[in-house]
Amino acid sequence: MTDNTPRMPVATRLRNNFLAGLIICAPIAITIWLTWTFIHWSDSWVRPYIPARWNPESYLNFAIPGFGLLTAVVLITVVGFLGKNLIGQSIVRFGESVVQRMPLVRTVYKSVKQIFETVLKEQANSFKKVGLIEYPSPGLWALVFIATDAKGEIASKFNDMGQDMVAVFLPPTPVPTAGFLVFVPREKIVLLDMSPEDAAKFLISGGLVAPEHKPSEPKQKHLPRPKPVAVSKAD
Repeated sequence: MTDNTPRMPVATRLRNNFLAGLIICAPIAITIWLTWTFIHWSDSWVRPYIPARWNPESYLNFAIPGFGLLTAVVLITVVGFLGKNLIGQSIVRFGESVVQRMPLVRTVYKSVKQIFETVLKEQANSFKKVGLIEYPSPGLWALVFIATDAKGEIASKFNDMGQDMVAVFLPPTPVPTAGFLVFVPREKIVLLDMSPEDAAKFLISGGLVAPEHKPSEPKQKHLPRPKPVAVSKAD
């Protein structure tokens, strides 16, 4: 019995094999390159400040990649540990009091500290949910990352208009690190079950790599409203 299936041309098979190898090798090569570049960048910043007697490269004839990064991680961890006890807090308060007396430096320090405190405080809740909003026009839907509820002056302005708004991050394709901060009414955000990692893959691939979805029990489709805070009245 003969096989009547037409044979694939040699050039086509070579092309398919090349593309298959590219899919396997490219992510590995890019990951290694990014990791190596980050390690060298960290070393170039930290290594000049390491005393020569503590730097093993002073006693060896070759460089140790990652030693500067490891030193920075250990140093930051030690500072965080010391900053939690009474002595460390006293040192931090003394250092901040010195900074507060410097006109230009105190402004920069306050701004940077506020940014880091806000980012780390919101890290547990921000960008952990993915949703859909109608953008750029009704009937067209865009993928967004849920950031946080509107706060401060922006929240007060929206409250005066009777609107409950949520800040979302609208990333473009295929570079999701850049994008727009958009305030959307809470009831117009459709929540998705996919994780932020799957959403990022979906965006980077231009919609080609769609995450698997297993039908589950019906869940809440819209973002829940924040619980009202009880305010006690003075007697």
